[in-house]
Amino acid sequence: MSQAELYLKKNEDKRLRKGHLWVFSNEVDTKRSPLEQFTAGDLVQVKSDDGKTLGTAYVNPQTLICARLLSRKPNVSCGANFFKERLSTALALRENLFDQPYYRLVFGESDGLPGLVIDRFGPVLSVQITTAGIELRKATLIAALLELLNPAAIILKNDNSQRQLEGLSLESEVAYGQIPETLIIEENGARFKVDIMDGQKTGWFYDHRSSRALLATIAKNKRVLDLFSYTGAWGIPAAIAGAAEVVCVDASEGALALAKDNAVLNRVEDKMDFIRSDVFEFLKQARQENQLYDIIVLDPPALIKRKKDFKQGYEAYRRLNQLALQVLSKNGILVSASCSYHLSRENLHEILRASGRHIDRHLVFFASGGQGPDHPIEPASPETEYLKTFFCSVSSSL
Repeated sequence: MSQAELYLKKNEDKRLRKGHLWVFSNEVDTKRSPLEQFTAGDLVQVKSDDGKTLGTAYVNPQTLICARLLSRKPNVSCGANFFKERLSTALALRENLFDQPYYRLVFGESDGLPGLVIDRFGPVLSVQITTAGIELRKATLIAALLELLNPAAIILKNDNSQRQLEGLSLESEVAYGQIPETLIIEENGARFKVDIMDGQKTGWFYDHRSSRALLATIAKNKRVLDLFSYTGAWGIPAAIAGAAEVVCVDASEGALALAKDNAVLNRVEDKMDFIRSDVFEFLKQARQENQLYDIIVLDPPALIKRKKDFKQGYEAYRRLNQLALQVLSKNGILVSASCSYHLSRENLHEILRASGRHIDRHLVFFASGGQGPDHPIEPASPETEYLKTFFCSVSSSL
């Protein structure tokens, strides 16, 4: 059966022809293809102004991103074979990269599955569907996952604000099987308990694994401050690697409780302190008490979720980095990161430069990082490159 057609305005096909996968509502020729004729999740043929087919997409007429391309081919059916092929390709890449089944299996557009993120925690899959197009086909997706991986459990992690924009339920559920009483993953020589149902996002953040491994190589005999520590993914490998002391600070009591469990699991609890506090307030107090740390990890959650929040978020990043530098010991190391897509690498670079100059410290970058290889970047979709990290050596002013 032929699919409905979604026509673009003149010259609005350029981005898609370069490889991007999104169609914005203001790019649609609504005279030729009124948006109200479509139902959220419908498959459509995306057409340029001159009638040439650009590919098959799913549509949601109520959202700003009103269509997401699934294929450059016409009339592709998004059925069992489609999912099995895309999932198999994604799996092959991860199995080339990792020798254990702990990774992000699907990273949205980069794996040809826009609106879908899947994290693999050994026998358990945490699935985050953020669009009506994938939600409509979740039964087919789950069947493909069962056939391909035979997991013990599949969790639909639905507590995501993007789902609300798409008109979808925010209630998470176990779609298949049963979650083990204790779910443990391994990363960078450490073991971690993961709480999928009550944890943030999919339950774990695999994206910083490479930077966390680098931190561990320089942590020996150091006093480490892990800010926004969550469940200890930065701090615990540092303690295992021989850090003299690791202080984890987070506002979440639940996250810190799990971090304490993880410290015990890795037999480093005697080296670690866990402090429940607002990070801004903690840093102000540390400065007042002349507390100094050899290494500070500053890895906040996304402080700029939307473009219109840029000014306020930029100021928050600036204040955090400046405060952190003020409690860094002589010849200390600041690891500063941002997962906000709207804060560019250049923005963070400038924040660090200006913060160092403001407090008269000499700051140099000796390493930088981004998201791990299980979060591949789709070169035509800049939105898939969001994580940036700078390792800074900080000394007295020249």
